[in-house]
Amino acid sequence: MKHSSTLSSNREGPEKTPRLSLRWLHADVIAGLTAAAVVVPKAMAYATIAGLPVQVGLYTACIPMAIYALLGTSRPLSVSTTTTIGILAATAIASVAPGGAPSELLSAAATLSVLVGLMLLLAGVLRLGFVANFISEPVLTGFKSGIGLVIVVDQVPKLLGIHFEKAGFFHNVLAIVHNLPKTSIPTLLVSLGVLALIAGFERFRPKWPAPLIVVAAAIAASAMLDLQGHGVATVGAVSGGLPSLVWPQMAMVEQLWPAAAGIALMSFTESIAAGRAFADPQEPRPLPNRELVALGAANVGGGLFSAMPAGGGTTQTAVNRHAGAKSQVAELVTAASALIILLFLAPLIAFMPQATLAAVVVAYSVGLIQPQEFRTIRAVRRMEFRWAIFAFAGVVLLGTLQGILVAVVASMLALANQAYNPPVYALTRIPGTGAFRHETDEHPDDERYSGLLLVRVLGRIFFANAERVGDMIWTLIERDHPRVIILDCRAIFDLEYTALKMMTEAAEKLRGAGMQLWLAGLNPAVQAMIERSSLGAALGPERIFLDLPTAIEKYLEGEKR
Repeated sequence: MKHSSTLSSNREGPEKTPRLSLRWLHADVIAGLTAAAVVVPKAMAYATIAGLPVQVGLYTACIPMAIYALLGTSRPLSVSTTTTIGILAATAIASVAPGGAPSELLSAAATLSVLVGLMLLLAGVLRLGFVANFISEPVLTGFKSGIGLVIVVDQVPKLLGIHFEKAGFFHNVLAIVHNLPKTSIPTLLVSLGVLALIAGFERFRPKWPAPLIVVAAAIAASAMLDLQGHGVATVGAVSGGLPSLVWPQMAMVEQLWPAAAGIALMSFTESIAAGRAFADPQEPRPLPNRELVALGAANVGGGLFSAMPAGGGTTQTAVNRHAGAKSQVAELVTAASALIILLFLAPLIAFMPQATLAAVVVAYSVGLIQPQEFRTIRAVRRMEFRWAIFAFAGVVLLGTLQGILVAVVASMLALANQAYNPPVYALTRIPGTGAFRHETDEHPDDERYSGLLLVRVLGRIFFANAERVGDMIWTLIERDHPRVIILDCRAIFDLEYTALKMMTEAAEKLRGAGMQLWLAGLNPAVQAMIERSSLGAALGPERIFLDLPTAIEKYLEGEKR
């Protein structure tokens, strides 16, 4: 076949890795170093979201990144961790390590990461890559906006230098307001300075590595001005060197597996979305099932060496691609950069103010809150807007882990609602043409036929929506009292047995009321099924037509007699 090579590039089969050239290698080294300037500070910041030591962020920017680079199918995808994964991991880890002892936290993170990885590996083996499409874009918008708001509220106390016991979203908001008089002015000044620097770089020097610059500046200022002596909390001693082997704790599995399932879903969803978004048109598309295996291996490997759950991030992938990444070598360079920092620069990180990391988290989490996207969704489809609000409220009111369930349920309900309510409407003919359109008051000059009702149904008619479709058609019949109803079936791609039986009963009911049901534009598979059924016998070939114009012509001929 002429196009077989093109088609095979999208299959889940073996894919040859392109040969590296010196030109590619140079571009990948530059891209990897540039991405590291963004990935490393943010990974440390996201580790603090999860309540973990900052070095865990470095482990996550190193080990999962390297493993994915060796196994993944997306060339630009940068895998460490994300704001969404960070906040989800925080809730899960806090549930099994409430005391916050370092050994407990590392064991919980390792167990969670390995569980996430095993679930992704199992999904890959079962070829469940299609689940990437199971969360709709509006629902994902609502979920991420909710996550963004929760993260910002969670980090505000660190920006202000205040302390209180955290609980639910509204409890935290009230506690922040109550503790405002206790704000540490030096900490607040550091926070505002970092936020101002990030905003300035993003606006005036967007290509500069803003997170790296502000983190380096904060460390230098802290060391030279003794900010800790002025009441600004710092990160403190950081364990440098290579990560140690940490075994998962079986006693934690029962509590952590529901959270691991949610994190696995979000890790895969975010990763496949980022991989697809930044794939070059000349590159093969990421293969979902192989991505599941690569992400699963990255999480298992990372978890065994103290990393937190990992996934592909949109921002860092964008930086990697725009910096010129040509292959997975760029991710290996980023991972090596994190390793070098662990081995040689860990003592300097101890001077970093905690407010700096909180400000980095807030600066890059605010972008998750997208009111304009909500407005766009509302302008296009109000139903999707309601699902987006539903997902947003689920995260804020119920919590982040429950919010995943709400997001999935919302997507499923949206899908079920669309299947249950296929479009059913009367048709009119555009004057002087053979084209038909939805009957509306905006086109009063469209052609209508006395005694004839034209109805179009879009989609599949099956047991769940057959009665609903029938009710909508009967509403039109009761409005017009036609002698003949022609059902335009060209957009009906499937007709399930229950629906077929109900149509047969409807045809009998119409005949008893002095009306006739005609069918037009059936696709071959549906027509063959109808002809084998009692509906085909009830209608006969004289009431089944090739297309709608032919059926109308037949009706008009009968009217002239």
